[in-house]
Amino acid sequence: MPDTFKPRTAEEARDVVRWAAAEHEPLEIVGQASKRALGRPVQAGQVLDMSGLAGIELYEPEELVLTALPGTPIAEIEAALAARNQELAFDPLDYGPLLGRPAGQGTLGGVIAANLAGSKRLKHGAARDHVLGMDAVSGRGEIFKSGGRVVKNVTGYDLPRTLTGSWGTLAVATRLTLKVLPRAETEATFLLSGLADAEAATAMTAAMGSSAEVSAAAHLPEAVARDLAARGHRLSGPATLLRLEGFGPSVDYRFERLRALLGGAGRAVARVEVDASRALWRAVRDAEAFAGSDDLVWRLSVAPTAGPAVVAQLVGQFACTAFYDWSGGLVWLAVPGVDARAEAVRAAIAACGGGHATLVRAPAPLRSSIPVFQPQPGPLAALSARLKEQFDPHGILNPGRMTAGH
Repeated sequence: MPDTFKPRTAEEARDVVRWAAAEHEPLEIVGQASKRALGRPVQAGQVLDMSGLAGIELYEPEELVLTALPGTPIAEIEAALAARNQELAFDPLDYGPLLGRPAGQGTLGGVIAANLAGSKRLKHGAARDHVLGMDAVSGRGEIFKSGGRVVKNVTGYDLPRTLTGSWGTLAVATRLTLKVLPRAETEATFLLSGLADAEAATAMTAAMGSSAEVSAAAHLPEAVARDLAARGHRLSGPATLLRLEGFGPSVDYRFERLRALLGGAGRAVARVEVDASRALWRAVRDAEAFAGSDDLVWRLSVAPTAGPAVVAQLVGQFACTAFYDWSGGLVWLAVPGVDARAEAVRAAIAACGGGHATLVRAPAPLRSSIPVFQPQPGPLAALSARLKEQFDPHGILNPGRMTAGH
């Protein structure tokens, strides 16, 4: 049999998986392989290339529904939606530049497999919250369907949510239906300069809890702001960013509400207009400040107010650089050198209230030797193992991607 299979239909994909299950041949599931360097290296000698199942099958702008095949480039989907002033509201991040690849190579299947969401996750939810239906092939070589094309169709609705974020270890998606949303008429970013990390966390929490309807909040300490300034973004010193979207008069009004809430005590406030604002938020979403370096990179998920305390602990132990998204709940951490400091990173998170850490950029040998994803507590690990057994009893789908041997 060939080393790479490239099916053109769901039935062909089923046949490949059925053969692999019968022969106990592990398969690496890829689209454009733009996220191959994420997670643990897959322990498989055969590749199931899903890029041949590509294209938008159904788009009903009036119903806010889109159905596409898994190999469809996200860039193609976003262009089709933008032409009708709509968008994927979960704003999927693009890992390409961070992983040393060109931007814009990700596919819909990869985005859903990794449950990728950008800076607007706090307002609009994760990718899994936008999946209405899914056709897929289980590790048994069986085609199944779950969900539908309308939001109120709850029959089997939770199954696509379960598969989203499973990194291709449970099933191979062959068709995906998503809900889409209208794109905001305009946007602006409220930029507050000069805040320390803890002060910025307090400001972001206040803004997110206000009536200003902030759609995203991030804080860039001085080193990160300086890096992005060198890349063409108009920043100076530490920058706390609050994104406002909607109709022009509404954005103007809410900007002034934020000024009244946060702009006292001589704080420097600036407004970033629509084009520059969108470019700046793409840079935040895709961790542009860490692209092009050899640093190891972590994503830490913690309580929004705990981020500065976690970073303060780590800075006291070793050299590192961090910035904050999701109102402080997502910490991007760059660690120079060859030691990922995994024990220290996870200990700091545990000491500050809990959360999880994912190593998103590191050489393959390092990703093979330490837990890339946050180790699960015993009961949850047992539940995950039972789920894997039900969907992929022979362990042929992306084995080793999330945990050793599974």
